[in-house]
Order: sequence, then structure tokens, then C-alpha cells
Amino acid sequence: MPDFQIVEPSPVPLYVQVKDMLRERIFDGTYGPHAQLPPESEMGAIFGVSRITVRQALSDLQREGVIFKIPGKGTFVAKKKAAQELTRLEGFAEAMTRKGYEIHNRVVGHRTLPATAEVAQQLGVEVGATVAEIRRVRHLNREPVSLEITYLPEELGQRLRNEDLSGRDIFLIFENDFGIALGHADLQIGAVIADHALAEALQVSEGTALLRIERLTYTADGKPLDFEYLYFRGETFQYHLRIARRPTTAE
Repeated sequence: MPDFQIVEPSPVPLYVQVKDMLRERIFDGTYGPHAQLPPESEMGAIFGVSRITVRQALSDLQREGVIFKIPGKGTFVAKKKAAQELTRLEGFAEAMTRKGYEIHNRVVGHRTLPATAEVAQQLGVEVGATVAEIRRVRHLNREPVSLEITYLPEELGQRLRNEDLSGRDIFLIFENDFGIALGHADLQIGAVIADHALAEALQVSEGTALLRIERLTYTADGKPLDFEYLYFRGETFQYHLRIARRPTTAE
């Protein structure tokens, strides 16, 4: 069991001190992913605080996604979330492979169907016009992390039927195989509760909170190219974004 510094008198609340020291030990690898933490009573003795204080510190860490609890078994360290930066437009596999992750896609649907009102508006086509829909479950290190539902003009969808959608990003296929230059994307980020279909695809329980992203990607000349719904398991993935207080001025 790792040694901890006994909590000293401080203006900082005791539970915050305990939480910060536990987080530090988790982030420096003292407690690795899925390692079990000592019982609350034992941690109370280590830090010289009450079990209530320990419980409050653990509750905060659980809300932050740093740890998780299994009833009847104890408290464990969560795996570090994979992260993708929002400072550039790139595909999921493109970003994760660059960071050393193993990526695999399972194509669960590829069909044509009439465009709904929302899809039609996003792609700039008539309601009911035929569009392609591609559904893929993205696996990160062999674990399902997201469901990606992509809508495209019918002609592009048919061309993609001949491509390796299980191993390649659609963005890279557009650019490298089809010669389509990408421009920018508009994103909307929110949250949804997993229904039966989402829960089954991502191997979570119904009612689990998921990160939901709507992304409309444009070509370099400003034409809508594809519209996507992206559903991510929140405990396995996060987006990073850096924003400036003031816009950078051009030299």
C-alpha cells in the first residue's frame, strides 16, 4: 500500500486535501487503471480523517470520472479517457491512431433512404430525396467507444461501398481517394440518454448518459458534404478545446 502524507491543518477543507492527494497518486501511476483503492476505514486511518471525509473525497472523484465503484467489491481507478482536440478537423481514427491507439470500425449499416427534414436541411437537398446512411461502431483498443451515423449524397454513399470503412476514416477516403478537399465543420455538442438501440451498440445499460455530437462537414469551397450524429460513451472519451480570451491578430 502506498505511503501518504497525513493531512495537516489548512484553510483547504479536509476532503479537498484527501481528494487532491488521491488524484495525484492516481495520475502519477501509484494506482494504475482498474487498481482497487483501500477501504474507506483504512484511508481514514492513513489520512487521519473521518470516514465521512473520505467518502466525500471519493464522491467528488467519482463525479469527475477518476474512479468508479462496484457494489459489494469496492472502489477502483478508472481508465484514462481518450481525448480528441477540437482545434483541427480530422477523423476519429486519424486522431486516435496518431496517439497510439488501436482503432477498428464495425459497419452495422449501409443503405439508402429518404432524407428526413433535418438531414435534408443540413445537406441542402429536398425532403425525401434519396441519401446514403452509414452506421459504424468505432472501437478503441477493441472496446466500443462510439456509434457514428453518417448521411451523405446518394452518389458518394454508393462510391463508399467499395471502400474499407472498417479500417479507414471517411475523411481520408474523401481526400486521398476521391480528391475532395475538406474545408471546415460545424459542431453541436450535447447529451442524450441511451435507448435500447444505442445501449446495445455501445454495450452500456439503457439510461446511460452519452455524449452526442452533430457534425456538418463542408468541402473547401463551402458545400455541405456529410452530416453525422456521433454518440460517445462518456466514461471512455472526451473532447479537448482550447479557447483564447481574445482572437489572435494576424501579423
